[in-house]
Amino acid sequence: MAEHLCIAQVPLFNHLPIEAQQEIMNLTHHHIYKKNELVFQPGDENLYIIASGSIKVYQLSISGKEHLLRVLKEGDYEGEKQLFNIPNDTLFGQALEETEICTLTQQAFHQALLENPSIAIKLLELSAKRTAQLEKQAQFLSMERVEERLAHYLLQISANQSSITLFMKMKDLALYLGTTPETLSRKLKYLEDHNYIKRTGKHITILDPDALESI
Repeated sequence: MAEHLCIAQVPLFNHLPIEAQQEIMNLTHHHIYKKNELVFQPGDENLYIIASGSIKVYQLSISGKEHLLRVLKEGDYEGEKQLFNIPNDTLFGQALEETEICTLTQQAFHQALLENPSIAIKLLELSAKRTAQLEKQAQFLSMERVEERLAHYLLQISANQSSITLFMKMKDLALYLGTTPETLSRKLKYLEDHNYIKRTGKHITILDPDALESI
């Protein structure tokens, strides 16, 4: 069942005994979102667990410009702060493809927390890791040259593999890298022209990881 898949694959819950996972599974609600459909918005208070697919989490500036914060994939989750009465005033979540989501309400989460106190310790650990990731992203965006950010991003998502697939649209990836789609296209072509990468649509083969590292 997709609901069980949600619980079993999320680090927040997968350390629990199977019986406890089953109990939490019974508290979740399951929904499939179409590509570009809004998953959550300011005011929502649930925990959202990605069973399959991916969503982007973003904020809107006063002028309405989108600021991409992160992309969540299978096994990720969003909304833990709302479960502790910290309201979501700014965050939107939108499906990047057909995406299966399991939701856990604040009341259901508190029930699971009371019955399984170890979740609180795991949540603190995962929150610390997320804070560290945000610090890395801030450092990443401080890189002056777009090609530096692009090279760093490609090496990061490749995880030492030679072939990768860009799961974000060019517009979203450009926002994530702090640039424009036009500049991103030029920088990708620059990497291709220098035989650092080979690109076919969204599929990229890293030909020279050392050269990307040197950038």
